[in-house]
Amino acid sequence: MSRRDRLKGLFDDTAQELAAANLEEETPLRGPAGPVRSMALTLGRMEEESRAMQEALLSGERVVELDPEQVDSSFIKDRLDVPPHDLADELVQSIEQNGQEVPILVRRHPQDDTRYQVVYGHRRLHALRLLGRKVQAIVRQLDDVDVVIAQGLENSARRNLSYIERAVFAFNLESKGFERPVIMKALSTDKTELSKLISVAKALPMDVIVAIGAAPNAGRRKWIALAQNWTRTTTSRLRGLLASDAFASEGSDGRFELIAAELAKRPGKLEAREYDWTPKQASDIKGRIRSAGDTFTIALKTGDAADFGEYISSRLDDLYDAFTAGK
Repeated sequence: MSRRDRLKGLFDDTAQELAAANLEEETPLRGPAGPVRSMALTLGRMEEESRAMQEALLSGERVVELDPEQVDSSFIKDRLDVPPHDLADELVQSIEQNGQEVPILVRRHPQDDTRYQVVYGHRRLHALRLLGRKVQAIVRQLDDVDVVIAQGLENSARRNLSYIERAVFAFNLESKGFERPVIMKALSTDKTELSKLISVAKALPMDVIVAIGAAPNAGRRKWIALAQNWTRTTTSRLRGLLASDAFASEGSDGRFELIAAELAKRPGKLEAREYDWTPKQASDIKGRIRSAGDTFTIALKTGDAADFGEYISSRLDDLYDAFTAGK
């Protein structure tokens, strides 16, 4: 029996035992215990190893050793967060004890034939850099379309990209000029769902998405609701929360919930104020100012000082910089 068949048999048997144990669990909302979680991670790596080795064998490719410093990241990013410390430490520890069991996939760098570019396996590459070890890799001849499809399908197979990471991945691919059929194949999705993913990423400011992070527990429904309720004034309204220590101290899911909770609050309607303004020095300039909620208007009658309005308009950037600097 081959090594791959032994691994697959062990994985299937253990997966059935874990499934039976889950059915008997009396408190399903409690997170998995340490040993169970470690076993699940180990099984995931074994399944990934079997799949990667099988692909390499079927295509007649061989695994080579590369210097990690010769390997660059993919040209398209699919993750928002760095791996949590515990998961990163587990991967480093596993590779240190057992070696690199799963090869990464790379291609020759399209701009520098002395270097390589990762298709998938960024975390393994990072772990091996930390350990100062060579990286085992499958080198495959791939164009940009092949890369995004392979990268997307690998993530779909592992099912570990969050909804918003899928949305940003789809949006970035379209922004780089990839056709929607290619993006659909990369994300293993249909035309309707792809449109929804891209619309969510378009509706939310990218700096806000990055500030929140992957938020793995905030699924499709919550992200769509957040995008639908976002307006042009929302970002300025939430500026204080985004910069707060309370926001920074939360995990990604906690940051999402803080944003959603704040957005759900209905700001009180401010009473409109309207008043006149004239310069302290004698002049025939007159202004009518109206403030109502998030709308502020100034109407000027400039008289002989016809260029006063242009003077104000040309200095709006400076006024706004002075305003924000004082906050």
